[in-house]
Amino acid sequence: MQHGKYRFIVGFLAAPLAIYVLFVIWPFIQSIYYSFTDWSGLSPEFAMVGFDNYSRMLDDSVFWKSFQHSALFVLLLPLVTIGLALFFAFMLNVGGRRGKGTAVGGVRGSAFYKIVYFFPQVLSIAIVALLFQFAYNPNSGAINSALQAVGLDSVQPNWLGDPDLALWCVMAVLVWSTVGFFVVLFSAGMSSIPNDFYEAALLDGANRITTFLRITLPLLWDTVQSGWVYMGILALGAESFAVVQIMTVGPNGGGPDYSTTVLPLYVYQKAFRDGQAAYATTIGVALLIVTLAFAAVVMRLGRRERLEY
Repeated sequence: MQHGKYRFIVGFLAAPLAIYVLFVIWPFIQSIYYSFTDWSGLSPEFAMVGFDNYSRMLDDSVFWKSFQHSALFVLLLPLVTIGLALFFAFMLNVGGRRGKGTAVGGVRGSAFYKIVYFFPQVLSIAIVALLFQFAYNPNSGAINSALQAVGLDSVQPNWLGDPDLALWCVMAVLVWSTVGFFVVLFSAGMSSIPNDFYEAALLDGANRITTFLRITLPLLWDTVQSGWVYMGILALGAESFAVVQIMTVGPNGGGPDYSTTVLPLYVYQKAFRDGQAAYATTIGVALLIVTLAFAAVVMRLGRRERLEY
């Protein structure tokens, strides 16, 4: 009987595992293999070059600039996005005035606010990047026009053309486009926390900050940790690539003077603009290591005893 059960389980999992290995694991193995070659990406012929691509990568100043920008993204974007989402979700669910017969409650119209916060998720990231590219236009953009309308004619920054501002402008767009998803996610988690916990805390004299730190955050920690990893992967992946590639100046984006180039964009430029697929896969391997290291660190540092209610 046990033998038949295990055979059924193996048979049930064989096809999904085979598909996963074929379309996920095998491309990673191929990329690592190509990183040791001089493949151009088009020619069927290539030769093994050993660690030459890795030595070149370590001496590449643009790679290190891209690495610094991606590291800044993965450190700041999850922190800012998750922090804002927790604040908004807490205000929507617990930050309202006390009603009759209830110790805690959300703000009036919280359902409408959730829709507003979630609206950027309906838009494609390419559309979001284009909208903000127009908004950041130094001549006719909405931001400089608003500054001019309130009498700040002398403050007209070249948002995406200034190397000191461009990266922060891109980060602001990424925060705006993703924070709504986590607001809805955390709101769903907070709505499942029994009100008895908040009522008991308020009776003991706890304020809003204390209830958030001692009740909401511990009970929501698994969701926060998962969101932190997910946001970090977005910051190192397609989201950052799309926004930088569309919004910023220079050939295929990343300017001015590589001030906004991130690792995914640099991989794209080397592979499809410069025809250096082997070197691009080498940078991709470095990006894979950074992503795995980030996820491992977050999961390790965020490990704590699971709370149930």
